[in-house]
Amino acid sequence: MAKYSTGGAGSSASDSCELCGAENVDLQTASVAGATLSVCSECSQHDETPTKASGSGDGDRKRRAAQNTARMQDAGSGDAEHWEDGADYDDDQLPYLVSDYGDVLVEARQDAGLQTAELADAVDADESDVLAVEQGRATQANVGGSLIAALEAELDVQLVDSN
Repeated sequence: MAKYSTGGAGSSASDSCELCGAENVDLQTASVAGATLSVCSECSQHDETPTKASGSGDGDRKRRAAQNTARMQDAGSGDAEHWEDGADYDDDQLPYLVSDYGDVLVEARQDAGLQTAELADAVDADESDVLAVEQGRATQANVGGSLIAALEAELDVQLVDSN
């Protein structure tokens, strides 16, 4: 059974772990659940001190940082496998869009009396790309800025944030 210190223990308690109760062991100071306790080497693994000597928390942080760096490099390299032949997406970057660009586009399309497929044909784009813009997923669908400009011109709306 776990033994917790109340600070008033007798001399025999000085040789026992305040977490597990093990007696006659070498004790170390550890921070566990916000309390500073004298614990045995086995219970010291529960030490939550930020500057822990073993550095296991530091190793986890370094591992996560390395993983994030790798993800960013993968994202920056660009997987051209799904790109159209001859398209240069670096030259056709998506501009900053107004916060409700999907709703603006849907309303303008409906006011013009067009279905999504008809609008896509009018701007010479895939219907799935037009749907992605209407659903607010332009970034995730890798929609280019030229499609946004074509939609703005076709429906006389402003989708690009001018700020």
